[in-house]
Amino acid sequence: VQLVESGGGLVTAGGSLRLSCAASARTFDMGWFRQTPGKEREFVAALRWSGGRTYYAESVKGRFTISRDNAKNTVYLQMNNLKPEDTALYYCAADQWDSRVVVTEPSGYDCWGQGTQVTVSS
Repeated sequence: VQLVESGGGLVTAGGSLRLSCAASARTFDMGWFRQTPGKEREFVAALRWSGGRTYYAESVKGRFTISRDNAKNTVYLQMNNLKPEDTALYYCAADQWDSRVVVTEPSGYDCWGQGTQVTVSS
């Protein structure tokens, strides 16, 4: 499965962006992570295939929303009230084998996109 992210860009603080991640085939649990230079990849949000439960990092709760369109094999991350500390390279991740493992850790996924840059200016 290939994942292609889009929707990143430059936005001023308080603004919004919607990231998209299109999968080339059906996937199961999906998530978003982000990374800044010199730091480890950080969990942002995840969506369980079975039951549709969502998970969010504390830092983005109430501001970000993860959703998916199964017909399009696409997952979205709506990001509102963006802050400069949200600046990062955002990665989409997918579990293509229905492994049902921890979705808040990178180890829970076996497929990754190339990343899309989000920059929030103050």
